[in-house]
Amino acid sequence: MKKLIFIFFLFVAHLGTAQNEELFERANQAYADANYDEAVQMYTDILENGETSAALHYNLGNAHYKLNNVAPSIYHYEKALLLAPGDKDVTNNLKFARKMAIDAIEEPSEEGFYGIFSSVTSVFSPTTWAWIGIISMLMFVVFFLGYYFSGKVLFKRILFIAGLVFLFLAVSSTVVGLLKQNLLENRSYAIIFAEEVEVKSEPNVRSSEVFLLHEGAKVKVTEDFQGWTEIELPNGSQGWIRSKELKLL
Repeated sequence: MKKLIFIFFLFVAHLGTAQNEELFERANQAYADANYDEAVQMYTDILENGETSAALHYNLGNAHYKLNNVAPSIYHYEKALLLAPGDKDVTNNLKFARKMAIDAIEEPSEEGFYGIFSSVTSVFSPTTWAWIGIISMLMFVVFFLGYYFSGKVLFKRILFIAGLVFLFLAVSSTVVGLLKQNLLENRSYAIIFAEEVEVKSEPNVRSSEVFLLHEGAKVKVTEDFQGWTEIELPNGSQGWIRSKELKLL
């Protein structure tokens, strides 16, 4: 009985994936036909079905950009960049989308060790680094077994050295993946979705206004409190806005 249930869930998962792929192709065709609203709806439906990828967010960002939807286009380009760090197409389109935003906020910069670490390891996402670690560990096991069962001294040396190299890759890739994941979790950013936002000095409507922000602005999230979110800009300016006025990346 358990086996039948397992097979049923596999079938449902496969059916859902096939439907999402078909919907993705239809959305791409709608985009090609300049039916951008229709494309946005279908791409969004795929996201709501639990499917996500850099390509999906990238295409959705493109469709929103064609419709001059400032915040959604920036948001989905940023999401695509998180899933595919360093992608040139996403990076270039994100630059164009940011030009539609009213607020000229510079990209938050990181200094010190974390800045260097982020730049050096930005070629892959934490998940990809983890997969590199898993594959490297499997290769280490293969070379170790070859070393263990090999009868020739020269082969044993070559296999031993190769095994150590893959062991180093496995450990270092896993550590990098964990550090990057931890860095992303502790570095929460969001995109302003409201057309104009009054940033308050305290988390209540009666507090004084600190400054104004507009849709598409990227901000750092530092704290949440009863429907309010404290944000910070790269220049150090801080304040509170209603949580519903932004969308976390």
